[in-house]
Amino acid sequence: MTQPLVSVVMAVRNGERFLRAAIESVLSQQWRPLEIVLVDGHSTDGTAEIASAYSLIRYIAQGNRGVGDAYNIGISAANGEFIAFLSHDDLWTPDKLGLQMAYLLAHPEAEYVVSQVKFFLEPGNALPPGFRPQLLDREIVAYIMETLLVRRSAFARVGGFNPGLSSAEDVDWFSRAKDQAVPHGVIPRVLLQKRVHDANVSLTDNAANQMLLKVLGQSIARKRVARHS
Repeated sequence: MTQPLVSVVMAVRNGERFLRAAIESVLSQQWRPLEIVLVDGHSTDGTAEIASAYSLIRYIAQGNRGVGDAYNIGISAANGEFIAFLSHDDLWTPDKLGLQMAYLLAHPEAEYVVSQVKFFLEPGNALPPGFRPQLLDREIVAYIMETLLVRRSAFARVGGFNPGLSSAEDVDWFSRAKDQAVPHGVIPRVLLQKRVHDANVSLTDNAANQMLLKVLGQSIARKRVARHS
């Protein structure tokens, strides 16, 4: 029996430093078939050249219109009914897609599944300002793009990613899914190794924190409307 295709969307901008390792962690997956859709947000480094070396990758030049827009482009271009996401600086364990696909196939009511994550510090790098060092010692369930495996049908229900957000587009999507009580599952194992390094702007950026507060405020407003409808 043929197994379902999983599409892996990678939204990348100037990712040459770690991109090869991220791609190799996808290629090392025990699950087949899979494809990689790499959406390049106007990189000025060697990202395009690295991507072109892999026959499994479909490369899409986006222009610099943000991560949310890149995710939406990747979803539209994906051929699979199941979609996963990976950042250029993170790594999957080889059983990531296999365990998550087994869960979704066994639980047809679940629209998506996430997992635990383990942070690790890139050798030779200091912790970014504001990063909590205790996270390096924990294995936590993370509702983030890199742990997500989702049915395409979930986007028809929840919607895509808000291209108007300069950050926190993933928090916004998970928040909308939670507000709609979308059924999902959690794999209680570390399936993502998340790299902490000196260019992790999203971990400490003040503008990102402000956008996060905006997203959470929108969720509160949705709940108020739901209570009074």
